[in-house]
Amino acid sequence: MIQPFPFTEEPDADARERGRILMTGQVEFLKGAVEMSHLPPADRVEICFAGRSNVGKSSLINALTGRRNLARASNTPGRTQEINYFTAGESHYLVDLPGYGFAEAPKPIVEKWQRLLKAYLAGRPTLRRVFVLIDCRHGIKSVDEEILTLLDRSAVTFQTVLTKADKVKASDREAIFAQVRAALQKHPAAFPEIILTSSEKGEGIETLRAVIAELG
Repeated sequence: MIQPFPFTEEPDADARERGRILMTGQVEFLKGAVEMSHLPPADRVEICFAGRSNVGKSSLINALTGRRNLARASNTPGRTQEINYFTAGESHYLVDLPGYGFAEAPKPIVEKWQRLLKAYLAGRPTLRRVFVLIDCRHGIKSVDEEILTLLDRSAVTFQTVLTKADKVKASDREAIFAQVRAALQKHPAAFPEIILTSSEKGEGIETLRAVIAELG
């Protein structure tokens, strides 16, 4: 029996190199947007990273690009309140979305950026894939289900990226993987592979780089 949602295979040497060149080359912060009207022109392949607050988005973007502070990491949930755009060469936009779920911010601000998140996901024509980050220690939670359902409704393909793999004991991994796979089977927009990562240890970074480069 074929297991649903297997882990993406490690890339071959050529794919690994394409990913490295794209993601560690000319990657620059472009702008932060707080309104849809502030977004840059939809003139290139766009991929984005979504995840609940403190799932490790900034750390993952920094690991992918080989930069320490390209994306600003914060220990304060909900610190990122903008859609942050980065250019990768002349072919890709990398987009860091506001964290969803719990946030230490006034309720009107939280609601405003959640509306912006929903508008972006539903209305960006060049968006090729959303990488939804899930903390490997916790699996898919109810707050994650909300964004996965939104992606289903928006017909936007998403791929699950498990973060902080180094924080999980080997004995606990299979139960978490089973929970994630079971949850994903309910979502028609889910890409049928999972990527396991650790920004701290470098696990899965080359694989994710290669996947992004292939979306060009």
